[in-house]
Amino acid sequence: MAKQTKQWAAIIMMIALFAMIAFVTNLCTPMATIVKSQFGASELAGQIGNYANFIAYLLMGIPSGMLISKFGYKKTALAALLVGMSGLGLEYLSGVVGSYWVYLAGAFISGICMCMLNTVVNPLLNLLGGGGNEGNQLIQIGGAFNSAAAVAVYILMGALIGEVTKDTGIADATPALLIAGAIFVVAFVVLIFTKIDEPEQAPVELGLVTGALKHRHFTLGALAIFLYMSVEVGTPTYMVSYLQSDAVGISASVAALIASVYWFMMFIGRTIGGAIGGKVSSRAMVSTVAAAAVVLIGIGIFTPASVTISVPGIDWANLSMIWVEVPAGMGAFLLVGICTSVMWGGIFNMAVEGLGKYTAAASGIFMTMVFGCAVMLAIQATLFDKIGLYSYFVPMACAAYILFYALVGSRPSKKEE
Repeated sequence: MAKQTKQWAAIIMMIALFAMIAFVTNLCTPMATIVKSQFGASELAGQIGNYANFIAYLLMGIPSGMLISKFGYKKTALAALLVGMSGLGLEYLSGVVGSYWVYLAGAFISGICMCMLNTVVNPLLNLLGGGGNEGNQLIQIGGAFNSAAAVAVYILMGALIGEVTKDTGIADATPALLIAGAIFVVAFVVLIFTKIDEPEQAPVELGLVTGALKHRHFTLGALAIFLYMSVEVGTPTYMVSYLQSDAVGISASVAALIASVYWFMMFIGRTIGGAIGGKVSSRAMVSTVAAAAVVLIGIGIFTPASVTISVPGIDWANLSMIWVEVPAGMGAFLLVGICTSVMWGGIFNMAVEGLGKYTAAASGIFMTMVFGCAVMLAIQATLFDKIGLYSYFVPMACAAYILFYALVGSRPSKKEE
């Protein structure tokens, strides 16, 4: 289409922002190791930087949609980049002054930036692709770059941190923070000069939120995103915990290396999704991977621990591969990464189809629902302590709901058509 050809600069910019989101967000996990070392924080306190991101989504999701309605996609993205620069600046400052609370404030502000950027990138890529299969394809391509950036963070941080000692501190991560900050500055300058033909926005009002929620396929899609976070994040998180348990006895460092393969599986899946997204509908794509996820999680739960296989792990610091003997069910959990890879983009694409003037507000609601990660992880954590692998019935049930949504719930009701 002629209009899409004129918008390639905007498309490339949105894909670049998609990658930036992963780069900054995934800094939180390796930074948690540093925070525990420098400030003597507990496991819970060290991971609060991660949870600060989810809290930011809860607080900023809907306001981000309102900002788009008021100022448009480009201005909202520019504002987000300024917010992100200040957040990274605080994280850097926390290493200089040795303050855990300054670090936490920086992580929270960075989370606000990520929420705003996500609210911009997802609907705009969908719109620039013209919705439907082409819109889904652009989101999947953006997702592939997102996953690649996440992998790059682990490589970079592994090389910077090396072996963690009592002397390891945030200052050791300064190059990564400076790289992220420089990317933000470059993106800000480039975005200023990038022409984006903004879709017409409706006046800012609460009715935009209630109007979006009146569309059944969107409301059910928002719930699907809330539950999706359990499948994407819960699967690798508690796999690491299980591998370290007395039943398996693998060290924390090796367990983490094995789990990193899960995220690489997501990169592979998103790359494939980007390649075929223009020809395969979101409904077909999501229903297929959701069904596969249910089966794979079931295999992971019920395969006896005595049945073992060798699975790869990626030592990002040394750019080498390791092979470790683990219960066969863990191999199934790793493959779930391919399934989750295309779920986000496909669900979003189906849920906002036909929303028109409500799209920006709908995107804000979607970002708010990312908070489901914290809720669902807490539920699974409580069950994991009591029943171990059977706690995986939580992400299995969530995958089953996503299958229902793709097959039935995503279809607009007759009164919406």
